[in-house]
Amino acid sequence: MFEAGRRMPAHPFCPYIVDVGTDAHAFISDLARGLEPRADQLVDASLQSLRRELPKVWAYQDIAAVLPAAASEHITTLLDFLEQGTETDVKTPPAAIELARLLAKHRVPISDLLRIYRLVQARLVHLLYEETNCLTDAPELINAATVALSAMGFEYVDRTAEQAVAAYQQERDRWLQRRLSVINEANTRIGTTLDTARTAQELADVGTDRFADLVTVDLLDSALQEEGAVPARVASAVRRVAQQSVLDGCPDSAVGTGERHTYPEGSEPARSLATGQPLRHDIEGSDVPPWLAASPDRRRALRIFGIHSVLLVPLWARGTPLGLVQFLRHRTAVPFDDEDLRLAQEIASRAAVYIDNARRYTHERSTALTLQRSLLQHQVPEQSAVETACRYLPCGSRAGVGGDWYDVIPLSGARVALVVGDVVGRGLHASATMGRLRTAVRTLADIDLMPDELLTHLDDVVIRMQREQERDADETIATCLYAVYDPVSRLCSLASAGHVPPAVVTPLDSGGHSPPLRAVGFPELSIGPPLGLGGLPFETAQFQLPEGSLLVLYTDGLVQSRARDVDTALTLLRNVLARAPASLEATCEDLLSALLPGRPTDDIALLVARTRALDARHVATLDLPSDPALVAGARTYASDQLATWGLEELSFTTELMVSELVTNAIRYGKAPIQLRMILQSTLTCEVSDASSTAPHLRHARVFDEGGRGLLLVAQLAERWGARHSGEGKVIWAEQALPGRGRRLVDEG
Repeated sequence: MFEAGRRMPAHPFCPYIVDVGTDAHAFISDLARGLEPRADQLVDASLQSLRRELPKVWAYQDIAAVLPAAASEHITTLLDFLEQGTETDVKTPPAAIELARLLAKHRVPISDLLRIYRLVQARLVHLLYEETNCLTDAPELINAATVALSAMGFEYVDRTAEQAVAAYQQERDRWLQRRLSVINEANTRIGTTLDTARTAQELADVGTDRFADLVTVDLLDSALQEEGAVPARVASAVRRVAQQSVLDGCPDSAVGTGERHTYPEGSEPARSLATGQPLRHDIEGSDVPPWLAASPDRRRALRIFGIHSVLLVPLWARGTPLGLVQFLRHRTAVPFDDEDLRLAQEIASRAAVYIDNARRYTHERSTALTLQRSLLQHQVPEQSAVETACRYLPCGSRAGVGGDWYDVIPLSGARVALVVGDVVGRGLHASATMGRLRTAVRTLADIDLMPDELLTHLDDVVIRMQREQERDADETIATCLYAVYDPVSRLCSLASAGHVPPAVVTPLDSGGHSPPLRAVGFPELSIGPPLGLGGLPFETAQFQLPEGSLLVLYTDGLVQSRARDVDTALTLLRNVLARAPASLEATCEDLLSALLPGRPTDDIALLVARTRALDARHVATLDLPSDPALVAGARTYASDQLATWGLEELSFTTELMVSELVTNAIRYGKAPIQLRMILQSTLTCEVSDASSTAPHLRHARVFDEGGRGLLLVAQLAERWGARHSGEGKVIWAEQALPGRGRRLVDEG
């Protein structure tokens, strides 16, 4: 049955075979040749052994499909190797290389690959042992053949397994590279903005790039509505905020973007969301989980697109559940495995932090913006000095809402204060600081201070705020422009604390030119230091404005941009204002359209005011010598003027107030003394003198002859007060107009 004369070299590990080696190797060669017709039986026996010893590898359809071919090629190659001898150049069967790649692809341990080799080799060698015992009873030949079979079997495994392991490692490295690539893509592409929906969409986009066929991102309603922690017992009401599919339009998703839906109680998605544990589910045949086919649309999607593998990964950040992301496969034949689940979990955990950051930022921005808008002026109070239009635009960057503000404050004597300011910084702190400074400006404006004096007091306020704030907090710094316009004298007084100067647009004699010609300029203004530095003075600049002039106050966000320098922006601002339309609202829109990018990088406050001049018929002035005997003449003058204005019903109270104010000026003030009456939305009586002594209310005793004048004025007037200037002081009192007086003002 074997060729006794064939010589084989001694086995390197078994030198004692030399004596009988010739017979043993010839015997093995003939034995292997005789088993070739029974190769199919050997393959079946090997596959049965593999099913019994390695059942988990048969769970993968592609591996199960290639295993028979790999076993068959292994049997054929091993038999050929035994027949030809160890000097034969043996190569790993192609099916074995493919099997190694598939095992690596499914992250099956390399030990299972080597075990497959050992099981196939062991099954064949065991059969050869049995055949040897059946074919000869020579002990020396049996022993020699047994040793030679073992040695050749192990050498075959060593030679062919080396190439299979290399293929396995190559595929494993390729998968690790892909995994790192997906993680790098996630790090690069997820979280580019602080927008919750955009971040969720970026997660879905990354998930469908070489990983899943459909990705859906659902966020809890509570996570979208509130910044605070979600209760421990998580409700399953969610909203589909993002999804992406390898198919255009996401036809494989039964829930549309933006739609609200609910996970059934006790279902796998609800359990995963509540516990924070990811889940993997493979769908085989009709074994469809109820939650995945909860509606006709979902059942139809399963049937049409053949969804066969699902990963459920909860979005948790900082101990708070935010939502659930689902990865699904239908075009990719390979189902998800545990390594895919870990990869999905790593991507989702990173995305959850970005989503949480985005929702926290959105909440803080919304809070700051709400605070900002609540502190800004929504309706300009009624006054006759200027016509105004204003805008506030929060920045579009992730830096947050700033502390820009504007204000229009009616003052005594028909005057008005125009204010624009900017708190350095972003977020709630900047908005709250802005509110405190705006309140301080209004309080100081009520005292009727000159612009430079008001900014000096405001600077002190900011310095006190700095001392009160926490040590690690950013230092409070702000800029402010404060302007006062008097429609009687058409005089504008303004001062700046580190703020950009306003633009002034004055009408020119157009000679019938249409549109009317205008001169646009920036007044010469000494810009003081920003508020909060202290120690340096502010200066008030004054200039007269023709009626119909425009004062344009703005924060630096309007003209400062990375895309252009300030000079270019100011030139553009000049050009827009030179052809500004009659409507102030339209002027604001033109300025914003021309000067701003789509998403401004800084907050912007804009205030445009058109000056008015008070009709000379609504102002009456009387110069008075410092003589008590002329108080009666002042009362008569006031009464006559009221008759001229048709306000006789105010004569009694007005005469009393004029009498008391003029008497106080003559008794306690200095010449020159002047009485001025102004008819606008109210009737204002002013008495000025050259003394800077401030008046004050006091309680007169029973037998005192004086001390009741200002108390009487305070009782009769709606508002009264005092203001100081370089020439002295002015005591003023306002009264509401009756209906006829209001009609006279409107007609005038």
